[in-house]
Amino acid sequence: MASAWKDLPEELSEPARLLAEELRTIKDTAGLSLSELAGRTHYSRASWERWLNGKRVVTEQALEALIGAVDCDAAALRRLWRRATERTPKVAGAEVADAEVADAEEPTTDEPTAETVEGPSAGTAAEPAGEPVPTAEEAPEAAVAWWRRPAALVSGAVLLGLLLVLVGLRVSRHDDQASAADAPAATATPATAKPAPSDPPCRAVGCAHKDPKTTGCGKDARTLQTQVIGKVVVYLRYSRTCQAAWAAITEGEPKDYAVITDSTGDSETAMIHWGYDNYSAMLNAADPSVGFQVCGSQPAGHDCTSTVTDLASVVASTPIPIGPASPPPGAGAGAATPSDSAPPSQAPPTDQPSPSPSAP
Repeated sequence: MASAWKDLPEELSEPARLLAEELRTIKDTAGLSLSELAGRTHYSRASWERWLNGKRVVTEQALEALIGAVDCDAAALRRLWRRATERTPKVAGAEVADAEVADAEEPTTDEPTAETVEGPSAGTAAEPAGEPVPTAEEAPEAAVAWWRRPAALVSGAVLLGLLLVLVGLRVSRHDDQASAADAPAATATPATAKPAPSDPPCRAVGCAHKDPKTTGCGKDARTLQTQVIGKVVVYLRYSRTCQAAWAAITEGEPKDYAVITDSTGDSETAMIHWGYDNYSAMLNAADPSVGFQVCGSQPAGHDCTSTVTDLASVVASTPIPIGPASPPPGAGAGAATPSDSAPPSQAPPTDQPSPSPSAP
């Protein structure tokens, strides 16, 4: 629905008049109010009122915003704008740049009670002309264009920040590569380096008669059998990773001991030299047909656990807890340093080093 428009100023040049009339036609054809036009283009109602009433020639930025917001003949509209900006005399009542800045800060969503522009509408396209020459009239609009593009400014700032970050990362990577190139080559790991926890240094027969703690076999050890002899407790311990078994004794006194024996006659002894507990070296437990038994001896008597075969199957089929249910971890057979968790005890005699008072 067309609006009632005011007459354009008489002193307005013919190209500027044609441009203003074409803008009015586009607005009426699109059926937009001033507020709706301002909202779509992000330019204030006051600015569009001046442009549509011929008080000032529309800026190129606002013209492009209009082309992007409504359906119109963009090429013809740009030709009209170039002709109008070749020479744009100042018309009566034109505002100064300060007023333009104030208009840019006006909200663009308030609907007026009535349209502020009136007069007959008209619109004819003009023939193309040469390139425009910027005039002094366009300066105020261009000076405040950034007020109408906050989103574009924010996007530009974000983009610049991302570019700076990418440049910084590229420089940092280059510096790291240069440092790596300058660094001396890494030396080969010595043969005495500690093995990875998942790859124990021994297995089965390779663990026979070795310390379960220093080899790392005590990390997954389980107690398969226990036997109480007075206050003393003896244990049959097994590591499925190392496929090895050993004896442990706790709550005892010096000279109390436990012996692990397999059905082939091989054995190892865990004797308490000082403190209250100890453990033995390991036996090969890879053969499921070989049985293992731990016997303990102390002044109150002598007793043994049941004989167990196929230790790996026992571990796999029995939910036996790991760790606290068995003796606390110690320093290993042959070590001479007491465990921090053990109560104070007498020092070992100088003529015979004693193992730690705790077992793996």
